[in-house]
Amino acid sequence: MTVIPVYNVLLVPAASIYLKTDTFQKITDRNPSEGEKVILVALRERQDREEWTEDSFYPVGVAGAISEVNEGGYIVIRTRDRYNLDEVTVYSDHNVELNVSKRAEIDDLEPEEEKRRLEAIKKAMVDYTKGFQWAGMARTYIANITTIAEAAAMISPWMVNGPEDRYAVLEEDSKKARADVLEKMIFENMEMSKITSEAKSAQEEDYQKLYRESAIKKQIEYLQKELDAMHPEQVSDIRKFEIKIEESGMNETARKEAEKVLNRLKQEGQNSAETGSLYDYLDFMTSLSWKKEKSRKINLDRAQKILDEDHYGLKKPKERIIQQIAVMDLKKQQAGSILCFVGAPGTGKTSIGKSIARALGRQYVRVSLGGVRDEAEIRGHRRTYIGAMPGRIMDGIAKSGVSNPVMVLDEIDKLSTSYNGDPASALLEVLDPEQNSTFTDHYMNVPYDLSDVLFICTANSLDTIPAPLLNRMEVIEFQGYTPSEKHQIARQHLLPKALKQVGIKADKVEITDDALDKIISDYTLEAGVRGLKKRMDTICRVAAVDLVRDPDSKVYVTSENVRDFLDMHPMTHNHVKENANPGIVTGLAWTQVGGTILYIETMFTKGKGNMILTGQLGDVMKESAQIAVSLVKSLFPDKAQMFEENDLHIHVPDGSTPKDGPSAGITMVTAIASLVTGHAVTPHIAMTGEVSLQGGVNPIGGLPEKLMAAQRAGVDKVFLPRDNVDDLRDVAQEVKDKLTIIPVERIEDVLVGTGILPAPEEARTA
Repeated sequence: MTVIPVYNVLLVPAASIYLKTDTFQKITDRNPSEGEKVILVALRERQDREEWTEDSFYPVGVAGAISEVNEGGYIVIRTRDRYNLDEVTVYSDHNVELNVSKRAEIDDLEPEEEKRRLEAIKKAMVDYTKGFQWAGMARTYIANITTIAEAAAMISPWMVNGPEDRYAVLEEDSKKARADVLEKMIFENMEMSKITSEAKSAQEEDYQKLYRESAIKKQIEYLQKELDAMHPEQVSDIRKFEIKIEESGMNETARKEAEKVLNRLKQEGQNSAETGSLYDYLDFMTSLSWKKEKSRKINLDRAQKILDEDHYGLKKPKERIIQQIAVMDLKKQQAGSILCFVGAPGTGKTSIGKSIARALGRQYVRVSLGGVRDEAEIRGHRRTYIGAMPGRIMDGIAKSGVSNPVMVLDEIDKLSTSYNGDPASALLEVLDPEQNSTFTDHYMNVPYDLSDVLFICTANSLDTIPAPLLNRMEVIEFQGYTPSEKHQIARQHLLPKALKQVGIKADKVEITDDALDKIISDYTLEAGVRGLKKRMDTICRVAAVDLVRDPDSKVYVTSENVRDFLDMHPMTHNHVKENANPGIVTGLAWTQVGGTILYIETMFTKGKGNMILTGQLGDVMKESAQIAVSLVKSLFPDKAQMFEENDLHIHVPDGSTPKDGPSAGITMVTAIASLVTGHAVTPHIAMTGEVSLQGGVNPIGGLPEKLMAAQRAGVDKVFLPRDNVDDLRDVAQEVKDKLTIIPVERIEDVLVGTGILPAPEEARTA
């Protein structure tokens, strides 16, 4: 089927479309033939063949066949069915290939009604042609018209309607609604050409009055556009704003406010002190997209493909994103919870927002909230202040140019409160689907509908996000990448991008798998891949120097020479110690950059039973230490005297890093128990979990990151709360395969597992 792109042509099914033969030849590089099947697609703007891209075409076309090749220099195409353009490919030779599916019709137009309306249209067309030299020939053509669509197609070359109006007819699924629009276009365009005449009959007087009024307005608008086009330098700012306000599609409240400000601008004149602020306000208001964007059919397979192309791994976040997209496709509107991506830096939280926008075919805009302390940054400044500006939300909408972008609110956990207000509270209205349809920015002072915006928030931690704001979001955790995942990410994404950035061809630099694994293990430390990206950039910059000096050479990076490229010492990782000492136990901790291991160190010194805590411990860990001492005294009553005659010193290296959180309880109990019994616990055993005063082991968070840190540090066995067993399905299989994971319910289970307490009698017998 031959693809024929056309511009500003009324495409409708069941009609005859006339096309110049040379236009067909220019598009296809050949001559047309009768019976040839074609599909007509509408261009969004006038473009030559060399300028076509995948985004140049409206998403619906009409198929047909060439019914006549006239020697007069034109061809006739008889159209049939409409088709959705599911996929458009423009090749380097500017040929276009389509993947289409038939678009369903809603057959809601009664044949008798269509016949009656068609006869009225044909009669009006015959009356219209009276007095023209070619009236007789026109009547013959009109008599052969069988549908309203064919009548509209006949006069379409003389219509003043623009490409968007013409395409809206093709996109309409209802035959009745399409006939209504076509009938209105036919009468308006005929009436426009005979604007000085009166209605032809009393029966049609009321209808013709409406058509006439609409036609006059369109004629004035058309003539004004012609004048403005002929003398663009003479179009005043006032006139420009009048046109923009009229075409903007503002709601009634916004239109009244804009017209009020425009009248003030007219009265103030060019030399007024307020002219600048009034101009800026109108410029901002008319730059916003006020029209509701039409919902698009979403291809889930294509969306999944885009997410997989742009990001490796992230199985759980991708599944949730696809679910959100599926719901939006079913409801034909924005639906579902506000997504909040939480995880360590460099795990792909922000960049996946751009992939979501590409998958949905929407505009992408990112709003950085890190360090925002002023409520006006969200809601905007009132225009009574000098230098007033809109808030970041509306500024992002203006930059996107649409009313339904994918907006990423980055670093939402970095918002802070000051005397200028609480910006987090201002976000409550923005992110609440029940309220944001009438969001009012202080600068605009009129409501704007944010309900079609797909908001995505990102954060490194949930601790600093206020509960009311967090309640409006669905949290999706972005876990750290395993070494094998980092390897694939470097191969598929980071290295190709780094090579492209410095202008090196892919075959000029080769990094062996061993070298890549060494970079990951020895030169990166974080849970994400930002550090790995920096290493790839460094290697490519060093390679660029070598290739400039010797363009014919090829750069090889191996595990032996990787140090020469990176020019940095391998990073010091937290590896478990080889020697076991009483009073020292390996624990697991979660940080904003991923998991890590830490040691709980205990020591008795001569004293009077005091407890010394060092290592910048927070209140939660201090309470855990007190509970641990009480538990050990109850578990080992014969050792209680040791606590009375000595001071107990508990230290958590390193001292320069603040530490807090409810997950070190069982580690502290085990360390103190090891100290009082003299039983050393091997460093290859690690543990995480909070402990109650009754000896129960309570669940913790951040399990995937902690287990990844344990595996990376060389731990063999891990004790964790039994209530966290369900969280193991979020842990990578390669991590679980290298660890012996033991769920525990009570602190006695941990002490038995580490050998500090003997196994119960019944267990030994079994």
